[in-house]
Amino acid sequence: MGKYIVRRLLQMIPVIILSTFLIYAMVFAMPGDPTAGKCGERPCPAAYVEKFNEKYHLDDPLPVQYGYYAKNVLQGDFGENQYGNSVAEELGERFTVTGKLAVMALVFEGVIGIIAGVLAGLRKGGFIDNLVLISTLFVISVPIFVVGFAARYFLGLKWGIFPALASGKDPSFYSLIMPAMVLGSTSLAYIARLMRTNIAENIKSDYVRTAKAKGLSPKRIIGIHTLRNSMIPVITFMGYDFGALLGGAIVTEGIFNIMGVGGYIFTGIRNRDGIAVVGAVTALVIVYLVMNLIVDLLYGALDPRISND
Repeated sequence: MGKYIVRRLLQMIPVIILSTFLIYAMVFAMPGDPTAGKCGERPCPAAYVEKFNEKYHLDDPLPVQYGYYAKNVLQGDFGENQYGNSVAEELGERFTVTGKLAVMALVFEGVIGIIAGVLAGLRKGGFIDNLVLISTLFVISVPIFVVGFAARYFLGLKWGIFPALASGKDPSFYSLIMPAMVLGSTSLAYIARLMRTNIAENIKSDYVRTAKAKGLSPKRIIGIHTLRNSMIPVITFMGYDFGALLGGAIVTEGIFNIMGVGGYIFTGIRNRDGIAVVGAVTALVIVYLVMNLIVDLLYGALDPRISND
């Protein structure tokens, strides 16, 4: 297990370097003025541009620029946004909001997706199964921004069930329910389908037939034996999905005006604030890779065959 952990940590290093370099290059190596938008609609004064380029070494070759940036990131310095505020400090505050939203979305997709998948798998070919298949296919097919705007209009503005926006640095639990439902909707559909397939296959397995032959009750066969084995790939999916939810909240936070990391990136792109965008996306990449590492380590602990490969 120790070698497996070391190997996974070493594998993360080139991935972090390559992914953050690509992000940096996409923002600063593309044609365009990196100081655009920092001085309003007017071009920045020459003295400001010179100072900006000197601070971020933008006159040096791209690999050298990235080297300086990576060195600062390792020291916890993600630069300053266009308002002169520390990107690292602002991300620290916003990760609290995004983390709360991601956890709520994960709970929503896990509870509803697993229940729907179990009911569909136990009644394969029936009305509930067809209902789950059609509804999940519909959710997967519709882009997340369409789901978000439709939910905000009907559930927020027209029927008034939930607040239409979740503004403020610390939005309430109630105001985050609808954004969490939107954020977790696509993953919910995948979990329901994955759970349905696993239940439908495992219910025909030899160990289930053996349990029936032993005279175990249907509730124990389904609730203990079938459900537990069917949950392993679903839990693995949800572990990876938590990292994806943190990064995928960009559109959702933009729609509901949430001041999380996604909203920070959304605003940074709109204001052409390259330092803020690179810093936030770099932080998301690191968090996503760490989440994947934790899931891999847990999976290796649950199944020793993986850690011994």
